[in-house]
Amino acid sequence: MITLGVTTWSEHPALINGEERPVKLNEYAAHFPVVEVDNPFYGIPQNKTVQQWMRQVPDSFQFILKANQLMTKHDMRSSLAADDDQRKKAFSDYRKMIQPLLATNQLKTILFQFPPYFERSNENIRYLMEIRQLMGPKTPIAVEFRNPSWTEASLRQSMADYLKRLGITYVIADEPHNVNNGVEFLPLVSTKKLAFLRLHGRNAQGWFNQDKNWRSQRTLYNYSKEELQAFAKMVQDLNEQVDEVCVIFNNNSGRDAAPNALQLQELLHVSFNDLAPMQLDLF
Repeated sequence: MITLGVTTWSEHPALINGEERPVKLNEYAAHFPVVEVDNPFYGIPQNKTVQQWMRQVPDSFQFILKANQLMTKHDMRSSLAADDDQRKKAFSDYRKMIQPLLATNQLKTILFQFPPYFERSNENIRYLMEIRQLMGPKTPIAVEFRNPSWTEASLRQSMADYLKRLGITYVIADEPHNVNNGVEFLPLVSTKKLAFLRLHGRNAQGWFNQDKNWRSQRTLYNYSKEELQAFAKMVQDLNEQVDEVCVIFNNNSGRDAAPNALQLQELLHVSFNDLAPMQLDLF
């Protein structure tokens, strides 16, 4: 099975005929069967917020939720770094938040996107095991590394095998990278259930130049037809190895994510069942 989606649902005018307004979740769900939600990274939503999302989508629609920043240790270089109790409380609150989605099988996975300074070390290898223990054995988890130490050629297979033992999906990320920052695009599979691709674009200048415009420029990229064809071939190959391949486009600084996802869907010749009803423009 192949599924496609984008990050957030509100910032994709291509899905509403180019209208300059936030896209509603039910409008988004008329096009794609999955969405990645970044809000939990900044603050863990309440159950009622999650339930409100669920009421706007079909029963088969699924969510990918980003792990909270305390859970991915984004605070470690801050002067206000969390202590162990605060970090464990974040995990506890997060587990409570996802219960409605787990009960209905609408949680595709939790995305642990680690910071570039989360390098391969004994401490961080143990932390991956701790994550599995804290989230429970059945909670779907995916990890995205941004430090190249995790994907060194001589070690990458052992890393994938370790994730397999933990039941954690390796995120296949497409992003600008160099010797010291980012990871190369590697079609590694660590779980039979899911292969997860996150496509950030290839705008190296915007990605690495962290000036005042960085957040608005780093994913400014429109994938070409040739690049999308290469992705389509990889997705088809991965689809023979796993139960599901999920592709999320995050190249949305120029609002290119949804158009690229729709283009890839066409190249793959896939259709999605049980989408939300398409709203008709009668005037």
